[in-house]
Amino acid sequence: MKTSLKFGLLLVIAMTCRSTYAIDGNFLLNVKKGSGSEIRFSLNDIKKVTISIYDDENNLIYTENAVGEKGILRTYNLDEFPVGTYYLVVENNLKKVRHEIIISEEKSILTTKAISEVYKPALKNEKIVDVN
Repeated sequence: MKTSLKFGLLLVIAMTCRSTYAIDGNFLLNVKKGSGSEIRFSLNDIKKVTISIYDDENNLIYTENAVGEKGILRTYNLDEFPVGTYYLVVENNLKKVRHEIIISEEKSILTTKAISEVYKPALKNEKIVDVN
């Protein structure tokens, strides 16, 4: 009984450490509920990112450097955008994440799941270090 209890406790600690490691240095775009032609999202514990919006032909439409002390919260009104598919790209020095924006006659939708995530290599003493 003691052995299985110790093993269970060890397993819980190991899983907690693993999930904590996966979050560290990483960011997750949290999609908030927008209304009509608005999209909203937040980046918790992220202090600096570049936010860009591209059309379906990969033409840059909008870009900004966003900063926040404890995170970043953004709301964009897409009234002036024609109906179609666009891409929200959020990038910091570690990774670049791409989400799809779908604009219809009725509303705008920002997908909760990223359609791509690209980790950037880190330079250490002029040598490339794999971050994965």
